[in-house]
Amino acid sequence: MTSPRLPAGLLSAEGWDAVRTHAVLAPAESEQVTALRTADVEVTITPPDPTTVLSAATEHGTVIWLAGAAGDAPFARELGLRLAREPGLAELELMYGSWDPPGARLLDVVAVMDRLVSPGGDPWKRAQTHQTLARFLIEEAYEAYDAIMEHDLDALREELGDVLLQVVLHARMAEDAAEPGPHWSVDDLAGDLVAKLVRRNPHVFAGAEVADVDEIVEQWEQIKQAEKARDSVLDGIARSQPALSLAAKILSRAERAGIGLPVSDPGLLDDLATDPEALGALLLAVVAAAQRRGLDPEAALRSTVLIQADLVRRVESAHQPDQSTQQ
Repeated sequence: MTSPRLPAGLLSAEGWDAVRTHAVLAPAESEQVTALRTADVEVTITPPDPTTVLSAATEHGTVIWLAGAAGDAPFARELGLRLAREPGLAELELMYGSWDPPGARLLDVVAVMDRLVSPGGDPWKRAQTHQTLARFLIEEAYEAYDAIMEHDLDALREELGDVLLQVVLHARMAEDAAEPGPHWSVDDLAGDLVAKLVRRNPHVFAGAEVADVDEIVEQWEQIKQAEKARDSVLDGIARSQPALSLAAKILSRAERAGIGLPVSDPGLLDDLATDPEALGALLLAVVAAAQRRGLDPEAALRSTVLIQADLVRRVESAHQPDQSTQQ
């Protein structure tokens, strides 16, 4: 067995010793066969027939069957059953000439996506744009979130696969984009991610000293801020996220920057203490009351939160040094 996801001819030392020492059979021509022949290894193409292979083993003493990319499972099963019935004919040993490295199946994802969006592939995928796919990315992320909250690891595996599909499809669309502008591929995306992970984790990759997890988070934020050169603590917040999570994010960023916001407290929370169920009931009551009055609670909260965000930016601008006096 060899990995079809590694370059042909990239075999272990044990694999090369085997093919140089014994007769080699293969079911069809392939890149692996070509690589062996280039290295002066004789390879005979023969049908995947147990009788033929056993005859060759009788003739040569030992033969190597160079399995195809799919592993030739039906042939291996048939040969194994034959030897189970007639154990004196030969001994069967499975040898790995090369193994898939971690993440190798991601190459299959890229290859399948290439087939789907190339001419002759899937018309629906070929007709999509980043904009038409945007809602699917959100939906798949929410479905993965649901699986996490339900502690359903089988469902999470499937849903994260759907998220990965969206990532790879967007990357391929960016690579093939007809309009002018930056074109990038899934390799560019992965390269940027690797560089970011290395850059933002100097305690792992550069020997930086950190005391605890809190210091790691603070270090990450400092590096991120230096990279982005942002003008506001609110830069980078996704404004399209649900209003409740947007409110929490903006309040958190403002607090971290030492900016107090005039958020009124009507005393409704005084009796809630730390009871999440009571808080949930209160929020649900607010939503129900709003709907009875024909109000959209999501839109109302979003509008108020964005007003507070503008206030944060005004406070930041007021505290920025005058560039003219600095010059």
